[in-house]
Amino acid sequence: MQLPLDTQLSIAELTDNPYPIYKVLRSETPLLKVTSLGRTLVTKFKDIQYIKMHPELFSSDDPNTPMERAFEAKTLMRRDGEDHMRLRTAMMPAMGPARVKKVWAQRVNSIADEFVERLTEGATVDLFSAFAGPFSARCVAMVLGIPKASDDDIQRWSQALIDGAGNFGLKDEPFEKAYVANREINACIDDAQASYKAHDEDSALAVQLNAATPIEKEHIVSNIKIAIGGGINEPRDAILTTLFGLLSNPSQLAEAKNNPALFLRAFEEGIRWVAPIQLSSRRVLEDTEIRGFDVPAGEVVMTVQASANHDEEEFEDGHLFNMFRDNKRHQSFGNGPHFCMGTHLSRKMVGEIALPKLFERFPNMRLAEDQTVKWRGFGFRGPLNLPVVLER
Repeated sequence: MQLPLDTQLSIAELTDNPYPIYKVLRSETPLLKVTSLGRTLVTKFKDIQYIKMHPELFSSDDPNTPMERAFEAKTLMRRDGEDHMRLRTAMMPAMGPARVKKVWAQRVNSIADEFVERLTEGATVDLFSAFAGPFSARCVAMVLGIPKASDDDIQRWSQALIDGAGNFGLKDEPFEKAYVANREINACIDDAQASYKAHDEDSALAVQLNAATPIEKEHIVSNIKIAIGGGINEPRDAILTTLFGLLSNPSQLAEAKNNPALFLRAFEEGIRWVAPIQLSSRRVLEDTEIRGFDVPAGEVVMTVQASANHDEEEFEDGHLFNMFRDNKRHQSFGNGPHFCMGTHLSRKMVGEIALPKLFERFPNMRLAEDQTVKWRGFGFRGPLNLPVVLER
């Protein structure tokens, strides 16, 4: 059966509110070739899982990805096999579970304390700019080993890179902003590396520079850029999304406040509910068939993990936030060789530290009733704001 083709669906529609669209696609045509994207959307959980788990059939090397232009490099995200693993392994020691537990947990805890203390009891604030954004930026700068980069710099760089990577419409402005960010990041890394060379440090930059057999400088730089791009939006948007889910569901929030260990469960549900990284691309290496559709070699499929996380065959009422759901599996961290490197750090930052601290300080925090939470994003998605009243 030939792949169905859609010539009307726009990137703007998918950016504004993709979930109703994905619901229809899962029911009516789980694979859909979309002209505006130049790719085929795949929207069912099991199909996406299969694609991610079989890199011998589905390559990460999307030849027309805007990511390469945005990052000025073919990053490890677009590489396969030993090539991918060599670059991934170079940075992994800085973000593994042991390093997170022994080194980063205490430092993240201190950063969270600093930002929570800045919040004023009784005030109405936007937690995007007052907490989630700068907290995530500070943590990322520390873990990566670029402490001179300001919170504002890191956030601006991250947004420029992910806007460029998600620029499927190939507009000029996102690439221009990414160009500026790349120049500044390159200079920041050049400045920082002199401090780490031949010194035993824990950061991702130091680990890569001081490896017994270090990877090439260009790949060290692209690895740091990938972590800047994904390392801000994922914890930031996870904090905001999970907070919105909890504040909109008082009974669940009450349970979490009574048992703070449940905030980690709430975090997992938050990123299932609205995946910070919504999709990935894979190039088909040989003619294959998915759900009865003929998918030719060379086709680029877009695996929509945001849709997979709402699949009716996997999740009952998947459109609702429910931290007590029986099925806690989700695809927000990916599957297979490209499983998210920052998973352990993100869980620690958000589920075990940031969320419990916020409610410990402001147990009666509530959504500001006179302001609307705005959501946006196709490749990357989260709240653009989260106005709350900080009450004890």
